[in-house]
Amino acid sequence: MADKKHTGRQAAMSRSLYERELLRLQTELVKLQEWVRAEGARLVVVFEGRDAAGKGGTIKRVTEHLNPRVARIVALPAPTERERTQWYFQRYTEHLPASGEIVLFDRSWYNRAGVERVMGFCTKEEHQRFLHQCPIFERMLVEDGILLRKYWFSVSDAVQEERFRRRLADPTRRWKISGMDLESLTRWEAYSRAKDDMFVHTDIPEAPWYVVESDDKRRARLNMIAHLLSTVPYEAVRLPVIELPARPPGTGYQRPPRDLQSYVPDHAARLIEQAE
Repeated sequence: MADKKHTGRQAAMSRSLYERELLRLQTELVKLQEWVRAEGARLVVVFEGRDAAGKGGTIKRVTEHLNPRVARIVALPAPTERERTQWYFQRYTEHLPASGEIVLFDRSWYNRAGVERVMGFCTKEEHQRFLHQCPIFERMLVEDGILLRKYWFSVSDAVQEERFRRRLADPTRRWKISGMDLESLTRWEAYSRAKDDMFVHTDIPEAPWYVVESDDKRRARLNMIAHLLSTVPYEAVRLPVIELPARPPGTGYQRPPRDLQSYVPDHAARLIEQAE
C-alpha cells in the first residue's frame, strides 16, 4: 500500500519564492535557537520516513545557520555487539539534549519499528516490546520537560524510485545508495504496513506524529520548518550589544617574506584564465 497523497495537483513553486521564504524561516530558527539557549529549554526533533524521502536535505536546511554547539544532528550507525545487549532505548538516551540544546535525530529509536522489523533484524517479541515501551518512553521525555516533535516524511513509490535513479547517475550522491535502500524498493508494502502499525501505537497526544508530504522537496522543507516554529512558544531574545574594539596602533610588526611559506596553488585563477 503506497503512502497516501493529496489528490489535488499542486502548483509549482519558483526557486526565488522558495529561497526567499526559506531564508525567512531560517532567520526564525536562529531566534528559536537563542530562545532555547536563554530559557534552558530542551528540544528534540525526530526525522523519520522512507529512504529518499528528503529527511537529510531538510535537516541540512534546518541547521544551515544554527550554532552546532547548540543544535546538533544525531545519526547513529548500526548498534555494536555490546549495544545489542542493552535496553533498546539506552544508546539513544545519552544523545538527548541538556539545558539549552537542540537535538535532531536523523532516524531514531523508530528503526526498530521500521527497518529492523521489515528486514528481520529484531525478533517479533522485541518489536512488540518496542511498540509497548515507546509511548511510555516518550511520555517520560515530555513529562521531564523535553519538547519532542516527530516528523514522518512521506514519499510516493514513483518519486522514490526516480530519486534513487538520479543518485545512481550522480557521482556526488551515489554514496547515498545502499543495499538497504534497494531492499526498500522490493519491500514497499512491508514498510507501509510497518509504518501503519507504528502509527497506531506511537501517535500519542503527548507526542503526535506529523506527516510531511515530500514528493516536492521545496514544499516539504518549508512546510516542516514552518510547522516546527509554530509548535514552539519561542520569542525573540534581547541580544547583548556588541561593539568592535578599536584596533590598537601598530608596534612595528613585519610579516615574514611570502617565499618562506607554502601556499596552495591558485586554482581559481587558472579557472578564470581558462574561461577567458
